[in-house]
Amino acid sequence: MQKLGHYVNELHELQVLTFQEYQDNKYFRGFIERHLQLAIEACLDIGRRLIAQAGFRHPVDNKDVFAVLVEVEVIPKSQQETLQAMAGFRNVLVHEYADLDNVAVFGAFKKRLGDFEIFSQKIADYLKKVNLEAENS
Repeated sequence: MQKLGHYVNELHELQVLTFQEYQDNKYFRGFIERHLQLAIEACLDIGRRLIAQAGFRHPVDNKDVFAVLVEVEVIPKSQQETLQAMAGFRNVLVHEYADLDNVAVFGAFKKRLGDFEIFSQKIADYLKKVNLEAENS
């Protein structure tokens, strides 16, 4: 989860950017796009690893990683749609990079960083709970 925190912290450092600054500077755009992609991939990696280690059902795709985590009550149902949209957004960043909508990317950058922090906290809460249960067994 350190990598996820690193990517999100670096994005937070640029939160002062205006849309015009973002749009006019290809370096800012590239940095933000890449860090959003890496943060999403870190969430997917964390989810897949937790699923594998706990022996939960194998997800069929990236969106299903979050569905599995909801099914086993690692993350709340209220977060499922947001996290699955995040997985879809990752595909856009990776596969449709030539036609990225600057407004959509900037909007995600400005408004959705908290989703990564919620995800991290829910994973940490689950791991704490599992460790406490193991200690009490």
